[in-house]
Amino acid sequence: MGDRMRRVNASVLEVLSEALGELADPRIGFVTITGVRTSPDLREARVFVSVLGRERARRRTLAALEAAHGVLQARLARELGLKRTPVLAFEYDPTVERGVRMTQLIDELAPDSDV
Repeated sequence: MGDRMRRVNASVLEVLSEALGELADPRIGFVTITGVRTSPDLREARVFVSVLGRERARRRTLAALEAAHGVLQARLARELGLKRTPVLAFEYDPTVERGVRMTQLIDELAPDSDV
């Protein structure tokens, strides 16, 4: 990935992170954007999100984000001024959850030490 695409991805992530805090949809839980992968032709952007909570909360949050994609795309168009505004697709990113689970497993296996 070139420098330009890294800058585009970082800019999209920044704008969307700010915009998520302003959405008033009660279905949106505690969500964090963990990454963005924009296609080189700027037609599509896959937005990876981590959602705190159980499966139901994840599904509700992803559905709310998909419903708000038009508002979020308009915000991107306004703030970034790209030649094309990418169509957003939200995808759950399980890496944070996996990391927490790995830490729990390590804590369970490691003997207690007062060091």
